[in-house]
Amino acid sequence: MSTLESTPVRSSQARPPQRRGRRGGIHGREALAGWLFISPMLVILGLFLLVPVVMALWVSLSDWTGRGSPFGSTVGFVGLDNYRALATGGGLATQDFGTAMRNNLWYVVLVVPLQTMLSLFLAVMVNRRLLSGRGFFRTAFYFPSVTSAVAITVIFLFLFSASGAVNRALGALSVDGPNWFADPRGVLHVVLGALGVQDGPELLTGTGFLGIPLWQWVAGPSVAMSVFIILAVFTTSGTMMLLFIAGLQQIGGEVEEAATMDGASVWQRFRYVTLPMLRPTVFTVVTLGLIGTWQVFDQIYTGTQGGPAKTTLTPAYLSYQSSFEQSQWGRGAAIAFILFAIIVVMTAVQRAVLRERDVVPRRKRFHQPADGGRGGRADGTGGTGRRPRFTQTPRGSESAAKPGPGIPG
Repeated sequence: MSTLESTPVRSSQARPPQRRGRRGGIHGREALAGWLFISPMLVILGLFLLVPVVMALWVSLSDWTGRGSPFGSTVGFVGLDNYRALATGGGLATQDFGTAMRNNLWYVVLVVPLQTMLSLFLAVMVNRRLLSGRGFFRTAFYFPSVTSAVAITVIFLFLFSASGAVNRALGALSVDGPNWFADPRGVLHVVLGALGVQDGPELLTGTGFLGIPLWQWVAGPSVAMSVFIILAVFTTSGTMMLLFIAGLQQIGGEVEEAATMDGASVWQRFRYVTLPMLRPTVFTVVTLGLIGTWQVFDQIYTGTQGGPAKTTLTPAYLSYQSSFEQSQWGRGAAIAFILFAIIVVMTAVQRAVLRERDVVPRRKRFHQPADGGRGGRADGTGGTGRRPRFTQTPRGSESAAKPGPGIPG
């Protein structure tokens, strides 16, 4: 009897290793098949992405002039000289790079927030169930995004010319419109000049960064660059709107209904329910906005080519100028890698700012009033017939507050 009972136990203990081996072989073959399927794409990416990046990095560290092979014997290794010429050289290269960085910085600071807020507003409006013709409005708002950037730039050149439609509309309002694409003054300097301030303080005029006085750094975008800012917001808001619409449609209707039953107003539902649930979408929109605004090139090349007085010069266009027009390929590649570093750093910073936090700060927790759950009716109304409201924990309170689903009043 003991022999018969022990035999199945030994046989059952001997089977699992065979099953594990069989499963391991299946998974191994599946992994090998997966690598075989993606190997063509890996080869293509390596050939047309990784290899050019490595070559560009070498060019940024060399004195290649565009003639012959960048790996030829006549090309010398100069180390970080191209980067030093841009950042600390103090010559024309540093001034041009500083001017391009200033112009592009104002472009980023204004375009990214404006396009994000406008696209979110359009998405919320278009996503409303009571709006008739939602398909028409979505198509109309998205249409500028699929139009050629060159074509829209040419249209804006006509609209904002000295005798264009914009200045005619301003003239009808008794306002003298500027010569948009020929005015190099910064917008803030124009405003200060209208208030009687012509010269900046010595602290700003006597101190500089990247060869540009601080007074020029705070001048704001030029009048010409303002047109490109309007153009960017007009053409990119439609694409960002679609991303926000996709995020809004992932929010269940029961969430909004629960917030409404808790007594939340329209603004409170948007601020404390909708916007936090759109955090991943906001991260995507801001990241795409940062990448696109730091790489602006088509509009500048088609429109002003850096003028007037280099007030629309951007690092991307300066990289093109240095490489293709001045045959300084090492300096052009160095500008490209500086742009890459700026985009990576800014993306990492805004990822840290927008990351989701699991721990809710005490001052943002919600608790039920003391008399809300004592006695009374079984429906949780405390015998009053009204559902208790949830209030926000006061700042500095040390009492333990149980998180609840309510919305702050």
